[in-house]
Amino acid sequence: MQTVIIVIHLIVVVALVGVVLMQRSEGGGLGIGGGSGFMSARGAANALTRTTAILAAAFFATSLALSLIARYGASPTDILDRIPAGSEQTEGSGGVLDQLGGAGASAPTEEPSAPADANPEDQVPTGQ
Repeated sequence: MQTVIIVIHLIVVVALVGVVLMQRSEGGGLGIGGGSGFMSARGAANALTRTTAILAAAFFATSLALSLIARYGASPTDILDRIPAGSEQTEGSGGVLDQLGGAGASAPTEEPSAPADANPEDQVPTGQ
């Protein structure tokens, strides 16, 4: 059902764009569109206006139908419902990124300790 409405929606969108582009420009906003074209008769303008209105109504109807199907579909899902029940974080855990795995997941998180024979007086002063 949803696929059928999407196909109808896409056909209406393409037709609406085509009908709007065929209409004659009335203000000449960019200095184009005036003159004589194949759709310059008043009857054709009325037909294009009616067609535009019908296609616009069909566009709104299919948009509303698709949004209602998405909202009240068979199984609406929430992204928060996808989190596993046992994934509460503890103080020692690294979070979601550690659960994903990857190259850095198995690396130790301890900092290297200073050598035992290092004397703080031998270090370069920092200007304090």
